[in-house]
Amino acid sequence: MTFTTNVPGVSVLGPISSKEQAAILSPEALEFVASLHHQFNQTRKSLLVKRAERQHAIDNGKLPDFLPETASVRQDPNWKGAPLAPGLEDRRVEITGPVDRKMVINALNSGASTFMADFEDANSPTWDNCVSGQVNMYDAIRKTITFTNPDGKKYELRKDGKIATLLVRPRGWHMVEKHVIIDGEPCSASMFDFGLYFFHNAKELVQRGAGPYFYLPKMESHLEARLWNDIFNAAQDALSVPRGTIRGTVLIETILAAFEMEEIIYELRQHSAGLNCGRWDYIFSFIKRFRERPEFVLPDRSQVTMTVPFMDAYVRLLIKTCHKRGVHAMGGMAAQIPIKNDAKANEAAMAKVTADKLREVKAGHDGTWVCHPVLLKVAMDVFDKYMPNANQLDVSRDDVQVTAADLLAIPSGSITEEGIRENLRIGLQYMEAWLRGVGCVPINHLMEDAATAEISRSQLWQWARHKAQTVDGKTITPELNLKLLDEECAKLKEQMGEEKYAASEFETAKKAFATNITGEHYDEFLTTLLYDDIVTVAN
Repeated sequence: MTFTTNVPGVSVLGPISSKEQAAILSPEALEFVASLHHQFNQTRKSLLVKRAERQHAIDNGKLPDFLPETASVRQDPNWKGAPLAPGLEDRRVEITGPVDRKMVINALNSGASTFMADFEDANSPTWDNCVSGQVNMYDAIRKTITFTNPDGKKYELRKDGKIATLLVRPRGWHMVEKHVIIDGEPCSASMFDFGLYFFHNAKELVQRGAGPYFYLPKMESHLEARLWNDIFNAAQDALSVPRGTIRGTVLIETILAAFEMEEIIYELRQHSAGLNCGRWDYIFSFIKRFRERPEFVLPDRSQVTMTVPFMDAYVRLLIKTCHKRGVHAMGGMAAQIPIKNDAKANEAAMAKVTADKLREVKAGHDGTWVCHPVLLKVAMDVFDKYMPNANQLDVSRDDVQVTAADLLAIPSGSITEEGIRENLRIGLQYMEAWLRGVGCVPINHLMEDAATAEISRSQLWQWARHKAQTVDGKTITPELNLKLLDEECAKLKEQMGEEKYAASEFETAKKAFATNITGEHYDEFLTTLLYDDIVTVAN
């Protein structure tokens, strides 16, 4: 149906498929989103320009360091983040996933401490996914959400136990929502996702004993955290919600943010719920920001584990920083999923999860992430055994001293042809699914989201750029990457059959992927590279 907003200067170009979607896009809700856009979009755009300027400086030899101009914030022992919010006192195991209806019900029912409903990296931001996701949030908060499978199986929220506390991750500052035009330009996707959710649900959440809680992605500086804090204050004031009701947990998933962790908590301090180790995006950011520097070439992705020096330093600094300021230090994602019909392989996968969670809890983390309900028990058992209290805020980690050099330490390792092919396979399969509207994709018994595809294409770019050598002496060139891309696509075609392959999005994915693996052209994000392919403007 065509949709008239009745809001001056605001047009909705995406199709509206239900009365529930229309209710989410009410004139009052769109006015609220537009007010955020009017107040803050210019700042958002100027911060993206600052990112480009910092990239230029790094390319020209200036490595990141802790900021001298904010030393007083780091050195002041007296300030703290916000008190722990209702429902966020104990976050020992958080489950994450996209915002589709069945997934939301299963995650809330899973027994996890919290559920992060993801409009970002686990979501392909088709118009329908984003608007239906808001409908699903609205219904979940009011406990009216149900879903019936085509086979007749019905899903609803459990009545016999705890529903996970809900957190929402909006899209990052770099994304726009091209289906909503405000004064002639696309709306910020961050403000669209946040604004609709907050407008419809903030007061309802507070009445139900929780609050509007968010995960904040992809930030690269404390100034970007300040923008979120300004938006939080404006949103709360506009709806007469007391300041400090919102909580935001920031994903430290960029190398530049790692140098500004305390400043990021400080900027959000009235609203801060801590930091999280966004490990996959962090590796992607490390490659991306240093991609022009030959000394920063990383080995095969499988060798860049949480125990390599630069990752270990980042974890230790994050825990120390959070606990110094009285907020949670959340661990990262276990991407493994159960392996059916192979007990031995499944046992090995679960052992990896156990070892990862053991490392986290012993380091002092207050909780961790899983992507599959089966992993909940594995992670919960580890945290229950080693974290008897609700959190580990009393673990100060005063022993930790992390320098800029520690955060930039390059791991040793090797590059293999199998590593190249693995990156090609993951990138292709993820991009193809994303173009079909699926943002969370099981590949090789791991649940992959946009971050792992970003690592894949960034490594391929970096290796070709610097003519890196494989362990068997091959030089990685643009020609080699493109040749192997052709070979991997041919294998997929053979496995799938001509007809199925032709009906897929693999050729579109291949064409886009090929532009970013030769060491020449490089897009800031895969999601912005592919976004126009999923925009659906109604007639």
